[in-house]
Amino acid sequence: MIPENTFPGYVLATLLTCCLATLVATARAEFRDVSGEFGFSGGGKAAFADYDNDGFVDLHAGRLFHNEGGKKFVPAADTGAPGGEVVWGDFDNDGNIDIFQFTGKGSLHRNRGDGTFDAVEFPELPTVNSRGAVWLDINNDSLLDLYVGGYEIWQKGVHPDAIFLNRGKGRFEEHWRSKEGACYSARGVCAADFNEDGSVDVYVSNYRLQPNFLWLNDGKGNYTNVAVKHGVAGNPAGVIAYTGGIKYPVSGHTIGSCFADLDNDGLIDLFVGNFSHPRPGQDHPQFLRNRGRESGYTFEDKSSGAGLAWQESYASPAFGDFDNDGDLDLFFTTVYGTGSGGIKNYPVLYSNEGSWKFVDRTGPEGVGKLGSTYQAAWADIDNDGDLDLCTAGKLFVNEAKGGNWIRLVLGGDGRIVNRSAIGAIVKIRLGERILTRHVESGMGEGNQNEMTLHFGLGEHVGPVSAEILWPGAHMQQVEELALNRLHRISFTRK
Repeated sequence: MIPENTFPGYVLATLLTCCLATLVATARAEFRDVSGEFGFSGGGKAAFADYDNDGFVDLHAGRLFHNEGGKKFVPAADTGAPGGEVVWGDFDNDGNIDIFQFTGKGSLHRNRGDGTFDAVEFPELPTVNSRGAVWLDINNDSLLDLYVGGYEIWQKGVHPDAIFLNRGKGRFEEHWRSKEGACYSARGVCAADFNEDGSVDVYVSNYRLQPNFLWLNDGKGNYTNVAVKHGVAGNPAGVIAYTGGIKYPVSGHTIGSCFADLDNDGLIDLFVGNFSHPRPGQDHPQFLRNRGRESGYTFEDKSSGAGLAWQESYASPAFGDFDNDGDLDLFFTTVYGTGSGGIKNYPVLYSNEGSWKFVDRTGPEGVGKLGSTYQAAWADIDNDGDLDLCTAGKLFVNEAKGGNWIRLVLGGDGRIVNRSAIGAIVKIRLGERILTRHVESGMGEGNQNEMTLHFGLGEHVGPVSAEILWPGAHMQQVEELALNRLHRISFTRK
């Protein structure tokens, strides 16, 4: 029993403590689940794009949702848009973003510009049950091509990856596929011009302890796998045989990966998202630093000190600067509710603190204890200058305050550079930091962030300049960009 003469002080202290704790918790819970309020329920992979050019980014997640002024996401019925899993890209350079469905036999859908889509004839995919694809202009002819990853039927067969060339006027043809007996179990595909030669390269996340692929683009539509040479194939140990007649060095169960500049040095790094059972020798997730020109753009493993706690069922990663401090942060899904030994697995949000240090912010930011999911993508759905999140069949609005920002929409001319500007790289210099973003289509396992480039600028004040490397190695400098605004930048050849 509390002594009578101490009761008022005790109560006051307790109340103050509770109130302060509540205030701190409230201040740090930056994300709010608005799924019910916005009318959203979509459990498929998330792919963001503004398909009707109204200035608000829409979302495909199993089906197409229209963004109603940043306040609702309404199922877009009778549009001709496919279900399944998709990536967005303007394949006909008419200024309207089109859809490619990479699941099953595959399908291509042209955006008519009036909110509806027409099916376009497309070759049947040999990938059978693909888990990821990317748009990219592999031969720099301004027409977007496709790389589609092929997965497997467990213990029965492994399907080939395939490249489809855009020949213009809505015609695509198969350019390449994995040879029989050399097919690996691709889960995710991502792409970036990591060596800044003007040609977009491809990274394929392979499962079943298989080494990953880094396809180096020669600019003419030819690719060479340089993953081992560049240090991104995995950490091989021993050799095993697998379905389809392949033998390979034991590496990781990679599900999804992302290209992103994680240390603000102006070079695009790589994060490899490995699922890993609690057995010796299985690769854990990897933070890989791009060492730049002097090293031949090889990568250095920075994983050991990065601070990411191990979970068995990590799956699809997505990077975005949610706190507008200039550093790209990590959201990483898990796909077991309960892993080995009865251990619970949950998706996580890690804040990038710089110098390859990441801190767990999952609970404080309001995204704790979500369900198992492959869905994760970032976009500013309400145009307020901070990144929101789609994951686990939910929409989370970012309610953080503070931190300056700038958003850039890039557009090619459709003759030299594709209208979607996929493959372009933008750098903004802030003192010693070089903030770098690139326009991408697919990433992780079959997801797609908004293609509008978002730069958190922290406490920086005053206009900034942007340096753009367009596909084909065309350089452009843009000066005096005002903060806290969206800017539209068109390709200009000098």
